[in-house]
Amino acid sequence: MKFSVFQVSRKGGRENNEDRMGYCYTRESGLFVLADGMGGHPEGEVAAQLALQTISALYQKEARPTIRDTAAFLTSALMAAHHQIIRYASEKGMLDTPRTTLVAAILQGTGATWVHCGDSRLYVVRDGELLTRTRDHSYLEQQGNGVIKLARINRNILFTCLGSPTKPVFDIAGPVVLQQGDKLLLCSDGLWGSLSDDEIVRELASKGVSDAVPDLVENALRIGGEHGDNVTVLAMEWETPDAFESTRGVSTDSIMDGVFASTIQASMLDTGADELDEATIERSIAEINEAIRRSAARKA
Repeated sequence: MKFSVFQVSRKGGRENNEDRMGYCYTRESGLFVLADGMGGHPEGEVAAQLALQTISALYQKEARPTIRDTAAFLTSALMAAHHQIIRYASEKGMLDTPRTTLVAAILQGTGATWVHCGDSRLYVVRDGELLTRTRDHSYLEQQGNGVIKLARINRNILFTCLGSPTKPVFDIAGPVVLQQGDKLLLCSDGLWGSLSDDEIVRELASKGVSDAVPDLVENALRIGGEHGDNVTVLAMEWETPDAFESTRGVSTDSIMDGVFASTIQASMLDTGADELDEATIERSIAEINEAIRRSAARKA
């Protein structure tokens, strides 16, 4: 399995960056996850971090080295993350629960399967065109489906998320058979809230992910301005096994069975949410991205 991958999370005009993202992979499978902790509720960054860590831990337990049923796994993992957030709030005696959106994808074999809850999105771009994207669980996005018809709807109003007292609503798609050069992009609403789908697709289609992702994030921050949202993006480019090394990205061929690589950090939640070090997370991401750049440069 071979792919290029790049991830960036930048603070916008918000007091805190409650977005979290990361990926892990085995020799034959990869998991990509992004969560956006919801404002208006306490400790959104904890909800996002718990979601990532729960799904990652279950993935590392069950990917031996592949997930037997990706759709069933994503369903159970999402619900497990939801229950972990609820349990965290209960143990702390919180009157309101932390909440988060979620989008997660598994790539293995020749296909990709994904799940999403809320308004964090996944885009698939092929040959310079948008192949598909997720539909937000918001009243605005569902308006055209006959769910609700109102003249004006705030795009930020969601009808589901992880951590809510009610059971989360989520959608699963795939598997979509991947082709050489296909690009998958996971993002928080800080990206698509400032940039149109056409702008996102055009940028992603014209560059490699290591160049497109930083440019997309900078454009979104510039347009969002001092009151803009945090912007988090995780994108990968797929390479088929028989293709020439065009992406010069991550190759899992050298990974032994039972071994995992991951950018999803271990938890400090047992000793309290205050120990979640955003600077450490951003520094780790920067180091990973730089390592990918150096590897690509050596192969070039």
